[in-house]
Amino acid sequence: MSTPDDLLAVPGGVIVLRDEGTKVTWPVEVADFLLAPEPVTRELYRAITDGVPLSSAAPRTPVTEVSWLQAVRFCNALSKRNGLEPCYVLGTDPDGLDVDWDATASGYRLPTEAEWEHACRAGSSDVRPGELDEIAWYRGNSGGRVHDVATRAPNAWGFHDMIGNVWEWCWDLFDPRVYGPYRVLRGGGWLDHPRGCRASCRRKSHPSLRIDDLGFRVARRR
Repeated sequence: MSTPDDLLAVPGGVIVLRDEGTKVTWPVEVADFLLAPEPVTRELYRAITDGVPLSSAAPRTPVTEVSWLQAVRFCNALSKRNGLEPCYVLGTDPDGLDVDWDATASGYRLPTEAEWEHACRAGSSDVRPGELDEIAWYRGNSGGRVHDVATRAPNAWGFHDMIGNVWEWCWDLFDPRVYGPYRVLRGGGWLDHPRGCRASCRRKSHPSLRIDDLGFRVARRR
């Protein structure tokens, strides 16, 4: 996945996000965009950055133990590799609050959480876009480890591993008034119970977090 042709087109629409803690829902309009059909793999991350976090995981597994800050740097590096305009202007704040996103840039970026959920649902209003054992690696079938990407069934729009295998960083701040710089995580991981593997499930962490069930995938404007 190193050329724009590898990304899938996602039609625009309206997605209703929900925070389970506060029980608040809010609609978000999503424009047409492009999204990678699978998370960034260890082999791709190594090819673009000349380095990869130490792990015994295979090359085609999602890269993990990558912080939000490292993920946005990767997006810029991938953009430059493919002759595209980087989306992010990076600063020095360890909380990442000085990272600016140029939405008009042609390069790669993290999806917003509304884009992520819209693509995950693929037009479905169900709890998840398919039977859990068919579409996801989770606590019940993962054997306690991460798996190669695209080895579970895709959703109706062709996206693999939106549910399970690894959580995925999104662009958004979770709730800056309460949690400051914490960014949104989506999708559930190989260690999660079914409740964590739902299209609407939202979690959060500091942008410096690096852990073995958290990765990311890339998007572009269309």
